[in-house]
Amino acid sequence: TDPVPHPRLGHRAMGGGQSLALPLAKGPHRVGCVDVMVGHTRQGLFFRLFYPCLPREGAERPLWIPRYEYCSGLADFTGRSRRWCAPLLSVAFGSCRVPVSWKGPFKPCGSGYPLVIFSHGLGAFRTVYSSVCTELASWGFVVAALEHRDHSASATYFCMAETGQEQWIHYQRVPQGQKEFYFRNKQVHQRADECVQALRLFRDISSGKSVPNVLHQDFDLSVLKDSIDLAKVAVMGHSFGGVTAVLALVKEPSFRCAVALDAWMFPLENTLYPEVPKPVLFINTEKFQTPESIAKMKRLSSRNSQTKIITILGSVHQSQTDFTFLTGKLVNRILNVRGTLDPHKGLDITSQAALAFLQRHLNLSEEFDRWDKLLEGIGDSVVAEAPFCLSNL
Repeated sequence: TDPVPHPRLGHRAMGGGQSLALPLAKGPHRVGCVDVMVGHTRQGLFFRLFYPCLPREGAERPLWIPRYEYCSGLADFTGRSRRWCAPLLSVAFGSCRVPVSWKGPFKPCGSGYPLVIFSHGLGAFRTVYSSVCTELASWGFVVAALEHRDHSASATYFCMAETGQEQWIHYQRVPQGQKEFYFRNKQVHQRADECVQALRLFRDISSGKSVPNVLHQDFDLSVLKDSIDLAKVAVMGHSFGGVTAVLALVKEPSFRCAVALDAWMFPLENTLYPEVPKPVLFINTEKFQTPESIAKMKRLSSRNSQTKIITILGSVHQSQTDFTFLTGKLVNRILNVRGTLDPHKGLDITSQAALAFLQRHLNLSEEFDRWDKLLEGIGDSVVAEAPFCLSNL
C-alpha cells in the first residue's frame, strides 16, 4: 500500500509561523520515486529509489516520514521519551510530502543513467536526504537511498514471506561495557556490504533478471532494464554514511568515486586507509569535524590528488539533511539542525560540488563542470579543507 500519514496533522504551527517545505529540484528532469524492498529477511535490501520520470497529471507526492514508527525511532535516537517526543515529531513532520511523483512513470534512457547508492547517517532512514537525492535525480541520476539494517537507522523493517508480517529493527545504542569503535566498526562493514549488495541488485535488474518488489508490485523494476550505465556508478553518504561510502570503495571496484557529506571517520580502521583506491569528495560542515577527523581525510588526499576536502561555512552537521528545511524554532530546540547559512544555499553548494565531482570521475558529458571551482574550495561560503575554528564532534 502507499504510505499513509499517522496521524495526519499539519506541521506549520510547530514552525513558528514559517512555511516549511522541501525544495523543488532545479535540474531539467522531473523526478519520481518509489520504495523498494527485496527479499523477506533482514539480509534483503530496502531503499527509496529516486529517478528521472515522465510528467504525470495530478501525481501523488509521497510522505516524507512514511510511518509513525520512524517518529518513535527518532525519539529513541535523541534520547527523549517516546510518549511526548514521537507525537511532537509527528505533528511537526507528519503531513510533509516530498515534491516528487510517487511511482511516476520511469523516463527511459538509451545511453543509461549514472547510478548513485546513498547511505544515511546514524539515527536516520531512507527519506531523510530526499532533497539532495531529488536534486541529483533531476540532473539525470538514478539514486538508491538505502535504509540500513545494522541497527543504525532510527527504525526499519522487513516483511516476512509467509504472513507478510512486519519485523521492525530498532535503533541500538552501544552496549554497556563494549568499546564504541568495535561496535561501530562492525556496523560500518555491514553498511558497506549493503551498498555493494545494492549495486549487484541493479546489475541483476539491468540484465533483465526478475526482481520482485515486496512493497509495490505495481511498480515493475524491469522498466530500469537498459537504462542504467553500470560503468558510471558512485557511492555517497552523510556522517556514518559518509565513512560507509569510503569503505564501499574498498569493497567494490565498480564504484568509481565517493561523495562523503560531513563524514564521521571514527569507525574506520586505520589499516584500511591505504586500501582506498578511488577519489573521494569530502563536503564538510563548519561545526562538526575535529582535527583528528580532518587528519584522516588528509591521509586519503595525500595518496590521491583527486580526493578533495571542502568545508561549507555557516553550516552544522544536520544542514545536509532535510531537517534543515522543515524545522521551525520549537523543533529546532530538540534537534539543533539549522546553521547560519540559508538551507537552500547550502543545498546548492552541496549538490553543485557533488555534480562537478561526479562529472569528472564518471566521465559524464553534461556541463556540470561550470561548478568545478567548488571542488577547490573557491566561492562564497565555501573553503578548501577546513577552518581552524573546529568545535566538538
